[in-house]
Amino acid sequence: MAALPVYRWRLAPDGYATRRQLRARGLRPGGQCVAAQLERPRRRREPLVAYLYRVDLAKPVRPMTPGRWAALAKANAARRICPQCRRDAGYVIPASLGTCVPCAYPDPADSPRST
Repeated sequence: MAALPVYRWRLAPDGYATRRQLRARGLRPGGQCVAAQLERPRRRREPLVAYLYRVDLAKPVRPMTPGRWAALAKANAARRICPQCRRDAGYVIPASLGTCVPCAYPDPADSPRST
């Protein structure tokens, strides 16, 4: 097996693109293997690596079907439901909190006092 060509940051030849660059052009790798690799040096650490794909072998992005749109809407709606109070928070629940903001930081003035 031949080794991948390695290019320095910003010095890759034309005809290669990362996944993000392909996506910005409306393309996807389409099953092709990684064609090259890009390395960005860093001080006192290993270099950052990006994999490059050939643009001429890339395929167009598959269109969204009604079923995919429905599944995406359902998944996004599930991220808005608070697991504690079961209400729609109106925003995506932060993973750092795990619940909506009112459940994570309850107002002490609203709780009944035991005297």
